[in-house]
Amino acid sequence: MKTVQRTIGTMALAATMMLTISCKDGNKNESVTNGNNQVNQESVDDKDDMAMIDNQDTRAEAILKDYFNLKDALVGDDNDKAKELGGTLVKSLKSFDASKYSESEKSELNDIIEDATEHAEHISESDIKHQREHFKVLSKDVTDMVAITGTGMKLYEQFCPMYDNNKGGAWLSMNEEIRNPYFGDQMLKCGKVQREIN
Repeated sequence: MKTVQRTIGTMALAATMMLTISCKDGNKNESVTNGNNQVNQESVDDKDDMAMIDNQDTRAEAILKDYFNLKDALVGDDNDKAKELGGTLVKSLKSFDASKYSESEKSELNDIIEDATEHAEHISESDIKHQREHFKVLSKDVTDMVAITGTGMKLYEQFCPMYDNNKGGAWLSMNEEIRNPYFGDQMLKCGKVQREIN
């Protein structure tokens, strides 16, 4: 029995080391070019790109649009753009109206929006390291919002195990391809898709 436990433990350790090595070393030569970013970013500027559906909450979709633009700024290591987009996201969050939802959903959404607004405000005033810390919690808030409001888009919840002293950090993306907002150019492709939404 001890041999089996030791073997399982060794295999788990080996798998963890392989993931760590692939995230640390596999992306050394990846780069994000500033200026005319060719990083496959998912900047969303027009309603057609959002694939909005009539029965979806358009204000929730606007929040997602601003969230994805903010994520792209962090992927591109662009502190100033992230500040600007944090401010844009604050406005979208403040314009959200939960009145069409049930009482329990309304209460939960109001709590989510309040928390997300606070983190977006911090992002609009901070250095990039601090922006990324707030983006981690903001991502959870936006994911929780989508669980209630739904979305007309196919989303991917992605996860980087290396962020936050190996506690990890999740985020949402419209693309399956990993573009890491927590490390940007340093480890652009570190992460995996945890689940698909929609």
